[in-house]
Formats: sequence, C-alpha cells, structure tokens
Amino acid sequence: MKRPAAFFLSLLIFAAAALLGAPAQAQDAASPEPPRLRLELDQLNPRVITTSAKTLTVSGTVTNIGDRRISRPQVRLQVGERLAGDRELKGVLAGEPIQDSPLTDFTTLTESLEPGQTAKLDVSVPLTGKSALQLSRPGVYPMLVNVNGTPEFGGPARLAAVSLLMPVLSAPGKSTPPPGKHADVSVLWPITDSSPHVLSSPYGGQLTLTDDTLAAELSPNGRLHSLVAAARAAQSDPNVGDSLCFAVDPDLLRTVDTMSHGYVVAGAPGKGSQLAQDWLVQLRALVNGHCVIALPFADADLTTLGKVRSATGAPDTGLLSTALSGEATIRDLLNTQPRQGVLWPAGTPDDQALTAMSAAGVHTVLTDSSKLHADAPVTGPVSLPGGLRAQPIDSVIASAMANSAPNPQTPTTVGAATQPAIASQNGLAAIAFEAGLGRTGTEPDTRLLVAPPRRWDVPVSELTGFLQHVGQLLGPGGVADGAPLADLLDQSNSGTASFATGTDDQPLSGGGDVADALTDRNGQTAGLLSAMRIDTIHPVPPEDIVAPVRNALVRGASTAYRAPSGSTAGANADAELAAIRDQVTVEQPKQTIALASGSSPLPVFVSNGLPVGITAQIALKNEVGIRPEQVQNWFIPAKGGQNELLQIEALRAGRLSVDVSLTTPAGTQLGTTARFELTSTEYGPITIIITVVAGCALLLLASRRIYRRVKGGRAAGAESR
Repeated sequence: MKRPAAFFLSLLIFAAAALLGAPAQAQDAASPEPPRLRLELDQLNPRVITTSAKTLTVSGTVTNIGDRRISRPQVRLQVGERLAGDRELKGVLAGEPIQDSPLTDFTTLTESLEPGQTAKLDVSVPLTGKSALQLSRPGVYPMLVNVNGTPEFGGPARLAAVSLLMPVLSAPGKSTPPPGKHADVSVLWPITDSSPHVLSSPYGGQLTLTDDTLAAELSPNGRLHSLVAAARAAQSDPNVGDSLCFAVDPDLLRTVDTMSHGYVVAGAPGKGSQLAQDWLVQLRALVNGHCVIALPFADADLTTLGKVRSATGAPDTGLLSTALSGEATIRDLLNTQPRQGVLWPAGTPDDQALTAMSAAGVHTVLTDSSKLHADAPVTGPVSLPGGLRAQPIDSVIASAMANSAPNPQTPTTVGAATQPAIASQNGLAAIAFEAGLGRTGTEPDTRLLVAPPRRWDVPVSELTGFLQHVGQLLGPGGVADGAPLADLLDQSNSGTASFATGTDDQPLSGGGDVADALTDRNGQTAGLLSAMRIDTIHPVPPEDIVAPVRNALVRGASTAYRAPSGSTAGANADAELAAIRDQVTVEQPKQTIALASGSSPLPVFVSNGLPVGITAQIALKNEVGIRPEQVQNWFIPAKGGQNELLQIEALRAGRLSVDVSLTTPAGTQLGTTARFELTSTEYGPITIIITVVAGCALLLLASRRIYRRVKGGRAAGAESR
C-alpha cells in the first residue's frame, strides 16, 4: 500500500498547489479563456530613453471585467531583444508573442479584485542599475506590461497584457555619442471630421445637423480642438513646425463656417456657434504661412463615387469633380493657398478615380506604400499610369498608430485599438526605427512621410506629447531632421508603380449597396433639375438649388462611416431632396368641392416656394368614380402659386374622394399628397346605361305580367260558357 499512498499523496500536493496558486513568475503564457481583466495605461515616462533617464515609470488601471473574483493580481514589466527589421516590428504591432525577459519582479496590486472593481497600477524601474543592461544599446525594444492573477475556480494565468515599443536613443547613465541622422521626416496632420453631421443645408435655408457632437469636438479638450491646440504648441519647435503639413477636409471647413452663423439640431438652436467661430480663428492662425493640402470633400471614397450612375446610366463624373474641388474652399475660408495638385485620398483609388484626379489638376497622390505594387519596395516617389505620381506614406509608421485587432494567439494582449497612449508611443518608436535607430540595412538620406490615422482620436495631452517627442527625435541628439513636405515632393521619381488590386481596405470601397443607393438619389436629383427654369425676377441658377443634394451624395460616400449602408449613405441626400420637394405642393382644400356637371373641372391650387420656376404634372390616385383627362405639364412660376383646372369626368353621383399629388415630368415626386372630397349630381354614362337597362327589364317584366293576366282572363271566360 505504500506506492498507492505515495501516488495519492502526490496528487493531493499538486491539487493543493493549483488551489493555492503557483508562483506568478511562471505564468507568461496567455490564458485560453476570454479576457477577465482590462488593462489601461495612462502614463509612460519617459517616452524616449536617453542618457539622462533615471527611472522608467508606467501607470494605469486594472479592471475586473469578468464574472469571477481575481485573487492577487500582480504586474511586472518585460523587455524583448532589440528589433532589427520591419518584420519583427510588424510582429510586435500585430500582437505576436515575443521572446522577452523580466525587467522587474511581480508586484501585487491588491489582494483580490471583485467583478467591476478597479485597482491602480504603478510600476517604476531604475534605469541606472541592473535593468539598464537590457537597454544598453540604442535601438527600439518591445516591452510588455504583464498582469497575472488567479480567477475564482481556476489556476494562475496571464489575464491582461499591453505590448508597446520603447525607443532608446542612448544607454541610460552612460555618455554615448548621438546615433547619427540618416533620414528626413515630414508629418501630415489631418484635420477631418469624425463623421458627416449635416442633415440638411438647403439653398437659402438654415443648416440642420444630425446632432451636436461636432460642437463637442470643437470645444476645449474635444478632438478637433485638441488637434489644433497640439499643433500650435508644437510650432514653437522649428524642427517640428517646418515638418508639419496640414491635410484639411473642405466639407468640415464649410460646415463649421456655416455653424458659426447659426444652425439647428432637432428643431432647436445649436449651441456651438461661438465654438465654431473660435476654432476657425485658431485654425487660420495655425496654417498661416504653413503647408496645407486638401482632402477629398467629406473625405469621400473616390472609388465608390465613380460607381454612382447618372440618369443616362453612365458614371456621374460630376460627383468626382465635386469631391476633388476643395482647394477653393480652403483658400476662401482659411485665407491661405493650399499646395495645388496634391491630394491625400482614402482607400485605394481605381483607374476611373485616377483619371478624374488627373482631369481635376491633381498630379501627386499621397498614399500608403503598402497599396503600391512595384518590382522593388517603394521608398520614394514613383510614376503612376496616366501621368500621376505617388508619394508613399511609410506603412510601418502608419500601422503603428492605427487601430489594431486582437491577435487570437494572445487574446489578453491589448493593442492600440483601445489605448491612445500606446498608439502614440508605438508611432513615435516606429518613426525612430524607420529613421534608422538600431535598424540594420538603413539607407542614407532616407525620406519619410508620416501620417497619423485620418480620424485620430487621442487626448490633447497625448497629441502634444507625441509632437514634443517627435521634436526630440528631430533635434540635435535625434535620429532624423525635419523636412517640409515640398522637399519630398520635389524629389525625382525612383521608378514606376501601380495601385495593387485587392486592397479595398476602406469600408466603402466596392460598396455596391452604397453606390446603388446614391444612384437612386442621383436620379431623383436629375428629375428635379430637368424640371426647373431660371426666373427673371429671381435669377438663381437651378444648379444652385440642387447643389446641396450633390454635396450630400458626396458625403454619402465618406470613408468616415464605420458600417456603411444604403440608408446611412442616403440619409443626408433624402433630407436635402425633401427640402426642395416640399416647397412645391398642392394646397389641401378646406371644404368639399361640388361638381356642377359630369365634366366639371377640378380646381387645384399649386404653390411654389422655390426661387426658380418648375414644370409639374398633376397626378390622381384612388380615383374610383372619376376619369381624369390625359396628363398635362403645368408650369408654376417661382415664389408664387396658381390655380390649375384639371378636367375630370364623374362616372357616378354621390360623395367621392381623390388623392392629388405632383411629380416632375421625369417622375420625381414633389410635395405631399392632398385629399380632395367631392360631391357629384351628374349621372355618368354607366349610370344611364344601367338605368335604361333596368327600365327595359322592368317594362318587359310588367308587359309579361299584363299579358299573362289578359291570357288568364280569357281562359276563365271560355270555361264559364
């Protein structure tokens, strides 16, 4: 019995170890279960390690997002080997496991963490002792903030982790020479809306927004306010100020400018008019004398717009022209001349979009280098088919600052999607790495174009810190020099390339549902325009009346929509169409109309509030008992109304009702339907025929009855004889 007893005793020991918890240091693998903790970092200092750095500090919070109590949550920092190539850096950004070693011991955050509870995380690492040995060479290092714990009814495991990149310009505590500069860096700074907010902005009418979130973005600490404030603060550093070029959405400018004069939200006055005025003043001061380029209007996806059809079934190239004509708006509203012929489109433009760009005067397309197909890696400007040229944006840096999806291999590792501090830190480290910090095979005179996400939503403190540390990388002890965008654009082409197929990475690219919905609204717009005529008293071109609808169609293709659909894309266009159609309508009669005869005319009063004349047709629905005459075109003058006499024929006497509506000759609906109540004393032909037939039948029946009576009387008299 000794061997079985020893076996069972061993089992009991292992079970007790599992219940009481194994040493946390052994738990470096991610838990296979869904995440139970949310780890959020709010401070990392320093962002760039130099000789003067004494301590590395990481702080944040750990929150129990599961349904079980977590015992003894513990945290430690881990650091991996210095990165040497793009593949390694991309792996870290993608959340791939890294070979790392502890930078600190595990520190207990709290004895237990109940569901919903949050614990503070603070870790400090001295960089002048043993820890400095792991960061002793200039380069970019992967770091991991690792949180272990023991869930109730489970064993110890890694429950949350955050991976990030740390640039080391010089070993802490040592006097080392600067790493040397091998690159010039230019930075695009996007000023774009988070999503289109315009519900309607009719000609001569007041701007109506879907909500007031744009005012919140313009307010202090709002997203748009933060972008401007951080850039203005960074301009005091000439290394950063000269390298910045502002990419501005013309639709955002136009919307904010209109807001500054008053607007409406849900039928009530909007609260952001003064905010809009102040923000425009600050933006004008920011871009004055600096590089500015135009984005497509509403940051529209040009490939999707190219699929919108006109009334003839051909592509509506006018929408692409509208999307590409934003330079005048920027010049008028910001009092500065944007760089002509330079465009930063979203997504991957197709051949039709490239042709439209060339026709609009665009000669240089700024695009992510990963979207270009060439025989060799694209590191400088290249020629595109059709006479255009492409200036590549560094794809490694762009991916570092973009949202990242969780890696299934490491489900507890949080990426940049929910961590603004990580996104800016990784972007900063990627700039240093691409500029040559610790990277093998760096070419001299490398020129980098850096572009944050178009709708980068991080706190102003992160934006400010990011630009300050970019200045550190571009300063005397840094790894690169700041360069104006013009220096990059003036380079000679290094080869040829084309946009790679199958890279429709924007949500609207190739979106047939969106293109079909916009095509339908475009057809209604064409029907309205074809029915309008300029008025001599109110000389307003009909094109100005439908221009808000055309702008709405372009907004419908905006890449800002997270989950585009036909209804989402067409909502703004529907509201603009309704604002036009509702001004041409049939007046609802206040009383019942008596028809004097079977062919009496029906008086219909049509009002037109538009500053243009319009041709309309009167249509009858539910006309039971009424026969209308052949449809005619009626011209209704601008800013007025008139009675139209519609010839109808009553088919029966009594009380009748009919619905009267208006359409353009092309079939576009106008106004609302009015219900007419009628009374008729006229017998129509059908009634007369029925009456004659009934009279004849009655006469025949009466004659038959008389005949039978006469015949019966004669028979009775013969029998009595």
